[in-house]
Amino acid sequence: MTVRMFAAATLDATLLVYDPATELTHLAPHRLPVGRQLLDDADVATWPTVAQRQVSTPVPFNICWSPLTRCNLQCPQCLDDKTLPELAGTERTRIARILAGCGTLGLDISGGEPLLLRDMTHLLKTLASNGAAVSCTTNGWHLQRRAAELAPFLDAVRVSLDGPDAASHDRWRGKGSFERAIAGARAAVAEHVPVQLHAVVMRSTAHRAQSIVDLAHELGAVGVTFLQMLPIGDGAQLADAEMVSDADAQHTISSLQAPDGVRVRLRTRELAEGFTVVRADGQVYRNGQGATDIRSLRLLTDPADLHIPLPEGKRP
Repeated sequence: MTVRMFAAATLDATLLVYDPATELTHLAPHRLPVGRQLLDDADVATWPTVAQRQVSTPVPFNICWSPLTRCNLQCPQCLDDKTLPELAGTERTRIARILAGCGTLGLDISGGEPLLLRDMTHLLKTLASNGAAVSCTTNGWHLQRRAAELAPFLDAVRVSLDGPDAASHDRWRGKGSFERAIAGARAAVAEHVPVQLHAVVMRSTAHRAQSIVDLAHELGAVGVTFLQMLPIGDGAQLADAEMVSDADAQHTISSLQAPDGVRVRLRTRELAEGFTVVRADGQVYRNGQGATDIRSLRLLTDPADLHIPLPEGKRP
């Protein structure tokens, strides 16, 4: 049995439990206290999942915050818009407080590379102050150095990999990046932070999917999320050569053999549709139809700026 942190809430009269490692939201079969709590991940994995569009609530289940565009690596499939300005530290604190109070189940800090932020610990502590499950998505380069510092405020960490060995991974992310990512993942596991590997499904990398799952088991990671490539940011330039259809990706991932304790999922472009992101400029963005683009909605000044419009006739 593996017990780890989840977040529970009642939204639109529905009992929901959010997994900060997999980013999946589950329908709870029984009433649970609201907020962060320890649950058996094997039990939660058996509960049905629910998509955002299936529950009429203005609050997104989970929100990604990318407070910086800076990164020590230059990955050609990156989704970020590196032309955006970065807000100052005081503005980051303001946004962290808004996110903490917005009522969402899960908050993830991404980037850019979030571990470049000196105030990362302060931001994580602020995000976790009102009961949301808090995670971070990182290339892993600085994770070994910062794991002990960040662990008390992280419910999960996602480490991005493009291959199961240095030759395949470093081709995309640069020399030494595989070794640093693996060392970071091991350090997080040693600090009892659940680790989820993230791998983008591309034509050049899909055949290594089973090896990445096996590596997750070796590292002690709780699972692997395979992400359908999105033609957003730098990834738009790579799309024609590397994008895999949802059907082909589904076929590849469904054929994988997952060792005990390793949860494997595919996040298709359909599942990424409508996902809410707060970017480095402090604007709220939302993925468009099929997650083939991302649109700026408004400046984040209030929790209501994050809300999803409800279907006509639905109560708030």
